[in-house]
Amino acid sequence: MNKTLHKLYIGLFFFVGIASVVILVVNSYSYYTLPLTERVFSSSHSFFKPSGSVGHGLGIIGTLMMIFGVALYMIRKRTRKLFNFGYLKNWLEFHIFLCTLGPIFVLFHTAFKFGGLVAVSFWSMVAVVASGVVGRFIYIQIPRSIQGQELDFIGIQKMDEELSVRLSSEFKLSASLIDSFEHHFMIQKYAGLSLTKSFSIMLTDYFALRKLIPQLKKSLRESGITNTHSIKEIIKLFKAKITLTRKIGLLRTMQRLFNYWHIVHLPFAIAMFVIMVIHVAVTIVFGYKWIF
Repeated sequence: MNKTLHKLYIGLFFFVGIASVVILVVNSYSYYTLPLTERVFSSSHSFFKPSGSVGHGLGIIGTLMMIFGVALYMIRKRTRKLFNFGYLKNWLEFHIFLCTLGPIFVLFHTAFKFGGLVAVSFWSMVAVVASGVVGRFIYIQIPRSIQGQELDFIGIQKMDEELSVRLSSEFKLSASLIDSFEHHFMIQKYAGLSLTKSFSIMLTDYFALRKLIPQLKKSLRESGITNTHSIKEIIKLFKAKITLTRKIGLLRTMQRLFNYWHIVHLPFAIAMFVIMVIHVAVTIVFGYKWIF
């Protein structure tokens, strides 16, 4: 998947997600903002109550989205025969899309009212989504191949060397210029940091980089590089090198955190799905079969 197609792919997720939420909010806002005691008298009650034609449907669709989102990603990730069937990162993005929009639909299905055993499932779902956000942050800090497979230290160093070669051979940059810029982002700076400290230093790096880029542009022009496209490409390569350097420095920390993350994320996901199955079974037993 090339960059343009990937942007369209991600853009479609954003469009579908935002459009779905906007349509739901516009059409149901007057109902969901009513006090619980007055909703039963609303003309929209038969549509948006949890067992209503819309509310029940949202629960079914949201549940199926989460089941498919988890199942498809796990099958793709663990089935060797499917390793070349699309990039793993694209499957992860599809998983994130389904497992973000699905819980939103389930939230509307509950009519923002939940208690008892269902409340345990709901808050487990919230914990799964929240931990998923943290997990995604940790995941992207671990260098991976284009297929999405985690790289070893040798593979990461090779990527870093390739970037340095491009800067020195393709754009004829001197080693002193490259070193002067990289000096602000040494590997040792990121060693042994906690998750909170890692996030903090990334923000610090972001603002530090914004200050250094004008200086880099000035240095490039002074060295005789005045072509705008070349300057943009050099800055892009420097940013890639800085990101890779940070990932190398944080590698052990992020690998350790990712292992801990699985310990937290998995139990919540299991609790959510077990209670969800019980809820669905009870619903069917009591005759709530939507439009079927």
